[in-house]
Amino acid sequence: MDLPIVVGVDGSEPSLRAVDWAADEAALRGLPLRLVNASQWERYEGTHLAEDLGKPSEQVMAEDIVDAAVSRARGRHPDLEISAEVLPEEPEYVLVRESRTASLLVTGTRGRSGLAEALLGSVSLTVAGHAHCPMVVVRGDNPATSGTYGRIVVGVGEKPWGSAAVRFAVDEARRRGVTVEAVRAWRCPAHEAADHPLPAGEPARLHEQQAVDTLREVLKEAPADVEVHRSTAEANARTLLVDASGNADLVVIGARRRPRHFGLQMGRVAHGVLNHSSCPVVIVPEPA
Repeated sequence: MDLPIVVGVDGSEPSLRAVDWAADEAALRGLPLRLVNASQWERYEGTHLAEDLGKPSEQVMAEDIVDAAVSRARGRHPDLEISAEVLPEEPEYVLVRESRTASLLVTGTRGRSGLAEALLGSVSLTVAGHAHCPMVVVRGDNPATSGTYGRIVVGVGEKPWGSAAVRFAVDEARRRGVTVEAVRAWRCPAHEAADHPLPAGEPARLHEQQAVDTLREVLKEAPADVEVHRSTAEANARTLLVDASGNADLVVIGARRRPRHFGLQMGRVAHGVLNHSSCPVVIVPEPA
């Protein structure tokens, strides 16, 4: 049985862009699309939902939201298998539960106050930390899967061996016929550069070489039919990935589960990329 791509819908413009992205991805993968609305969503997002729809809040009905989303997805891909459901529950619980039986979970962003979409909405951020399948947060003005830049960026962390994030990026690149750029940031601590007994500049070269070796190791089994580029830089990983998102179709990062902890343990890198990326971001659960 093919697991569906599940997208959370709330009627807002970011949510509708997520529906577009999810419909394109479902068509690309040959998978069914499932649209889910949690009817208590507005409790979290206040009056923004009614404003986005141009209606008084009392007229904003969950069924209307879902029907509009189904029509939008079907208009984009008429032959797509689509199901939809309204669930009178907390949106975080609904989406995390849905992620157990999904191949991919998709949400939009939800900006607040004058920040618009600069910051991720509370629901998407919470779900991103606990989803059981890869989760896509659709960001950017034109986040289509058609391949505007022909490039998927994947961040490679300190423990990349057998990286689920790298495998996801490579598989997605194959489907789209685009390239993968695996990036690895490295830093040379200031005290090490000053006090290390090796010749001046040697500590930095060692750190850079370690980053190069890490990328070589994680990509050694990359399939020959996918073009892969490696990139290292002395930089903050969060800044490196956010900058790379400016000319990428997708940024992929991993989140590692820890024993005796609930959900994904996302650090500052993941939070920063989710909040500031210029393109859709995929959070891929990594095994402990």
